[in-house]
Parts: sequence; structure tokens; C-alpha cells
Amino acid sequence: MKKTNQSPLSNIGKILNRAAFSDVDEKITKYKYGSDAFMRILESRYSCHAFNNYPVSESRLKMILEAGRLAPSAKNLQPTRIWVVKSEEALARLRSVHPCYGAPVVLVVGCRNEEAWTRESDGVNAAKTDAAIVLAHLMLTATDAGLANMWIWDFDPRKIREVFPEMREHGIYGLLAIGHPAKGEGDPTDLHSVRKTLDEMVTTL
Repeated sequence: MKKTNQSPLSNIGKILNRAAFSDVDEKITKYKYGSDAFMRILESRYSCHAFNNYPVSESRLKMILEAGRLAPSAKNLQPTRIWVVKSEEALARLRSVHPCYGAPVVLVVGCRNEEAWTRESDGVNAAKTDAAIVLAHLMLTATDAGLANMWIWDFDPRKIREVFPEMREHGIYGLLAIGHPAKGEGDPTDLHSVRKTLDEMVTTL
């Protein structure tokens, strides 16, 4: 058997150190289950109304897009498409129909009803729901990557398809502007912290 030079006292010291760090972890953990870091992402994410022109790194963008690819969809049919608008020419086209708050990258999320599952009981098509899940994955991963973002809903899908002919076969569900927040205008608004209570939102039967 190989001998070690560690004394019983040093082993006791390590055990006490581990115990001390466990106490610290217990004190800083807000939520009992799951990842406290994930809950902090949900709490910290806000709608950014102004971006500066600092670029988004390719590594961050790739991670965000991968998160969108991993999003679930009804029957796993994956009817959603993502267009990355980031070149000067493409951004100019998009900004001709929506300013996108000056973001250096905008993800356009589209879907096709023909490629999605339809619920037999009432004929509801899942394409828009699938697209919403993809957009949520993109948005939260952008926040996790340290990027501000804005889920844009106030746009005219027809105008988007006019300036981007490659999108004409898809319904345009939403836009996600991502980048670094501009000082002042890019800060969270007063509405960010306004939330209904659980009692107002949840009914337990």
C-alpha cells in the first residue's frame, strides 16, 4: 500500500473547510430545488429598449442558436426557422420596416403551419406555440450569455417578408433583438419589476 504524508489533522482540516463552504452555499441559495443560477437568469432578464453598436461574438451567437435548435416542439416536427440578421446590408433592410432598437443582431423567428402538428380535437395548429418556445430558449440563453435582448412583437409580418424574399414561405412569429445595452435608455424600465403575485396568477384545484 502506498503511504501518504498527510496527517489526520490535515484531513480534519479539509473536512472542516468543506463543511464551512457547505454552510456558505446554504446561505446564498435562494431556491431549494434546481439551479439557483437559472432562476437568477429568469429574474434578471428584461426588455432592452436601446442597444449600443458593440458586436455580439460568434461564440455567444452560436450558443444562443444551439439553444433554439434544442427547443421542444409538438410531435418533434420542428416547424420553426431562424434567420440571423447581422450584416450591414441585412440590418438596413430590416430597419427600413422596424428600427429594432439599434441592435447589432436580430433573430427573426418564423414557422410554417404545414410543417407543424395539428391537434385533432379542435384543429389548433402548434406552429406558433413551437415558435414561441424557440424564441424563449433564444431569449433566456442570450441573457445567460450576458447579452441584453428584446422580444419584438410590434411589427408587420408582410413588410418583413417584403424586404426579405427568402422568408416569404414562412409566417413571421417574432423578432429577438440582442446585443449590449446602451447606457441609460438600455436600462430596465419601471415596468420590469411589476409582477402579479402567485395568488393572483395561480389557482390550485
